[in-house]
Amino acid sequence: MLKKQTISIWLIILLVAATGIFVGRTSVTIVSAEGEGYEDLKTFTEVLTKVKQNYVEEVKSKDLIYGAIKGMLNSLDPHSGFLTAEAYKEMGVDMKGEFGGLGIQIGMKDNTLTVIAPIEDTPAYKVGIKAGDKIIKVNKESTRDMTIQDAVSKMRGAPKTSVTLSILREGWKETKDFTIVRDIIKIKSVKSKVLEGNIGYIKLSQFQEQTSADLSNALKKLNEEKVSSLILDLRNNPGGLLGSAIDVSNKFLPKGKLVVFIKNKAGERTEYFTERESSFTQPMIVLVNQGSASASEIVAGAMRDWNRAYIIGVQTFGKGSVQTVIPLSDGSGLRLTTAKYYTPNGTSIQSTGITPDIVVKLEAKNGAKEHPVVREKDLERHLMNEQTDSKPEETETAPFEVEEKDDIQLQRAIDILKTWDVLKGLPKAS
Repeated sequence: MLKKQTISIWLIILLVAATGIFVGRTSVTIVSAEGEGYEDLKTFTEVLTKVKQNYVEEVKSKDLIYGAIKGMLNSLDPHSGFLTAEAYKEMGVDMKGEFGGLGIQIGMKDNTLTVIAPIEDTPAYKVGIKAGDKIIKVNKESTRDMTIQDAVSKMRGAPKTSVTLSILREGWKETKDFTIVRDIIKIKSVKSKVLEGNIGYIKLSQFQEQTSADLSNALKKLNEEKVSSLILDLRNNPGGLLGSAIDVSNKFLPKGKLVVFIKNKAGERTEYFTERESSFTQPMIVLVNQGSASASEIVAGAMRDWNRAYIIGVQTFGKGSVQTVIPLSDGSGLRLTTAKYYTPNGTSIQSTGITPDIVVKLEAKNGAKEHPVVREKDLERHLMNEQTDSKPEETETAPFEVEEKDDIQLQRAIDILKTWDVLKGLPKAS
């Protein structure tokens, strides 16, 4: 069954490490208690009753039920989860690109709350929180049994209030406490400049509501400066709004091009196309790395499949699943993985990611330390890729950060664009 849609429904794809979700209008099927699973539901009711009758202290039924729901969803993939009424209300905050908090992207690795990456120029970044740091405690409370949603809720809060994270970093023998003062996290999703050789450079940090408009302004400015080519930097971009990813792709692809399609459990396919002619047609390179996820992978995949740009860097994160948020009657919400998305040529990137046309790995300079790389395949209970077998790989590391002069991925992109007329006739990697 084929559904061709424009982006008229409310959709969002984000890496769970950034507390991101896919949101869509959806119908909710009410399941009768007499239907499938009724016998198991009887067991649950029996346990609930016994606990209420016999537990040594008074306990609220709502707390027990919420705990059971969280446990049920935590048995699924790492992107499914339960949202309390408070978390559900805060859900739209990420889409605006502004919230009160610390400025870190988190995920679960080896059953431990782990920093995927700090966001540049945020409180966490300024006090020295690094990618790969393990968060052992939040305000002296152990994170051992804490969900990502619970951790995010505890870290967010009013500006000028503080939170203490107990961090264990590779090579440390014991944890170290970082007290961080919360601030309004305003994520500027688009930054641009002109590089040597009259090459335009645009850095996208997230795909937000304003990203498309901000990108249009950046491209207009670069066109006025008569740049001859463009580097689109999607490194460490955890994703964002699906509509934004479509609009970004539309800046560089002709009208009517398939950007991405999704397939649900029943095999129903929904396709998303560009709707306008591209506004930038000059030669182009896209930079990606292990932190490029979800919406970033959609854009990179579309650019690759339509031969619009060379992809340079290292394998991307590999989040190719779709989450639907379903509102519940008490104001809470259910975030459930309901589909997978595919690049235009039908490739699933779930747990595998986008393979660059030219692989360039950053290297730590002058004895600088590196952090273990965290990808989708490293997360507990991640969905497998039905198109390929996941093979065990050695632990990969990456520098915590590099100076621009040591950024060999960027330099390779510049070198290629300088010799574009020679290289454009060469075949791309298959």
